[in-house]
Amino acid sequence: MRSSLQVLDRVEVVFDDDNAVGNGGLVLPMSLAGRLGVRELVDELVDLGDAPGRANVGLKTMGLIASALAGGDSIDDADVLRSGRSQTAIGAWMPAPSTLGTFLRSFSWAHARQLDAVAGRLLARAWAAGGGPGDSPLIIDVDSTVCEVYGAKKQGARYGYTKTTPPRWRLIAIPGHVTRSARRTTMHLARDWPWRQAFLVALRAVRDLEVCLT
Repeated sequence: MRSSLQVLDRVEVVFDDDNAVGNGGLVLPMSLAGRLGVRELVDELVDLGDAPGRANVGLKTMGLIASALAGGDSIDDADVLRSGRSQTAIGAWMPAPSTLGTFLRSFSWAHARQLDAVAGRLLARAWAAGGGPGDSPLIIDVDSTVCEVYGAKKQGARYGYTKTTPPRWRLIAIPGHVTRSARRTTMHLARDWPWRQAFLVALRAVRDLEVCLT
């Protein structure tokens, strides 16, 4: 019987598909961001003065959001979304990591108030569009702290951040394939993907949103 190593050694691996998309599910949250006008709000409310990263602040912010949603925890990770046609799932050009780094270094502490204003306007828009709790209770945790614990007996220790898979990964980390035909772009996802219906329902809900951009 051949060992698994011998079998794997016979597998040829090539990276030659210019249409591959590794995070096709980003089309869902980025569609929501577009409906809420994230990019336009940042362009309106964030002013970096004469700092080197002052141009296209809305576009760069969208790139950072997309990278974070795809699991990026450093600037270099944003480069993943520049491969193949991954930018199709974002709906815009994805800035290079160096560009995003310059952008972030252009912020000072005073710009936190500008970002607060963006967050406040976005929350109001999302709430008005139906993103509120409705008749259900709303709980806001104003101090969600992540800290080390020692020993499994501490309350909550067994359900830490490394023990669960964030639900958003189900809707974002989806291998996809992009095709273009007659000016129509189609993102092909796995036929038997278990969260297919949930994704379609969420996407339909996002595209049906009527948001007042004020």
